[in-house]
Amino acid sequence: MLKRLGFVGIIIQDRKVSAGLVNGILSEFGQIIVGRMGIPHLKDKRSIITLIVEATTDELGALTGKLGKIPGVSVKSGLSKFE
Repeated sequence: MLKRLGFVGIIIQDRKVSAGLVNGILSEFGQIIVGRMGIPHLKDKRSIITLIVEATTDELGALTGKLGKIPGVSVKSGLSKFE
């Protein structure tokens, strides 16, 4: 399978509860992550992380599947149509 550029948007409801688990998974998939931006929403303990990835559909599915199983974490992703 060929890799395509894409994005992953992650919203963490409570940084203290879930951020460590999210960061562990992101480290595990570091080989497909091209860029990362994280913004803490200090007012209500949430965080937003945006990733740029270069991945196959299987790799992206594995990453988002693991992230989506973490309580309090929402994930959305997309890949470009072109390789």
